[in-house]
Amino acid sequence: MSDEPSHPDHPIDVRPATIAVTGGRPARQPDAPLNPPITMASTYVAAGDVEYGRYGNPTWSAFEEVLGALEGGRALAFASGMAAATTVLDLVGPGAGVVAPQHAYSGTIMALADLEARGRLHAHLVDIADTDAVIGAMKADEDCALLWIESPTNPALELADIETLARAAHELGVRVVVDNTFATPLLQQPLSLGADIVVHSATKYLAGHSDVQLGALVVSDEEVSGALKARRDLVGAVPGPFETWLALRGMRTLHLRLERAQANAIEIAGRLADHPGVVEVRYPGFGAIVALVLADGFSADLVARSTRLWVHATSLGGVESTLERRRRWKAEASTIPEGLLRLSVGIEDVEDLWTDLERALAPLVP
Repeated sequence: MSDEPSHPDHPIDVRPATIAVTGGRPARQPDAPLNPPITMASTYVAAGDVEYGRYGNPTWSAFEEVLGALEGGRALAFASGMAAATTVLDLVGPGAGVVAPQHAYSGTIMALADLEARGRLHAHLVDIADTDAVIGAMKADEDCALLWIESPTNPALELADIETLARAAHELGVRVVVDNTFATPLLQQPLSLGADIVVHSATKYLAGHSDVQLGALVVSDEEVSGALKARRDLVGAVPGPFETWLALRGMRTLHLRLERAQANAIEIAGRLADHPGVVEVRYPGFGAIVALVLADGFSADLVARSTRLWVHATSLGGVESTLERRRRWKAEASTIPEGLLRLSVGIEDVEDLWTDLERALAPLVP
């Protein structure tokens, strides 16, 4: 029996939740395992399709099959979200321009700054929610090659008009990349809106249990997919089989986790809006990330350290609720308020989450 995952055509048009559960399974044969095995191999017998562990792995293939089906394209797994992101940036030619959000994952901003400092490219950071400004920045740079979009942005939670921006970018010959980590393919499918490449930090919602570092890219064009895979093979930005298997197992429950976390986030955001110690609540209307801004003079760090259920941590997207003052990181944009706390709402009981958060916010009440 082959260790390769099956790629069956579903007899009916199934929905994303069903794809997440049924995709990437081995062929249905007597005594076959229900789940794909973890293939721990660096070396393969010659004359096949893989040849060497840096070029492929059946466990990767199973993960890529499911994510590709959810996003509507061809997926590639990477060692981390940053490995995936920097592989995309490697496709930008010397001296070309990149338009990106002024508020975005700090790792992305740092990667752009590093490449700019070394003369590899020049970056234009814009308000991604201002569609006219984004299009204007692309038009102003005759060497613009890439538009990088986050929607919602991290941590400001701004939304981009992906479809309009993708259309305008393509008219200018600019490739479009969308980081879909916050939304996940269950809430947003950028390829269907015109994006060329989708980026995921699979460490977050896809894996969902704060025990994996993994990244992924999804594309609709076979030639672009081949170029990205060639780059992955060359630099060795490949994931471990065990991490990929864990991420695949995590995706089986993505729809359930996201449904619960989103319901909790909606409730938490609504209650925070009425709290006297909070001057602003940012929530895009979907997903499980909420940002709040405290009134001047109140310590966001103190609030983050005062919770008992909410964990003070920098990552997000796990089953547990986490929170963090983003400006504690030097790379965070200066336009992010000092008093902004980013909340990653988990799947705990919402009343327990609110009681804990309300207790930590209590010193802010006059």
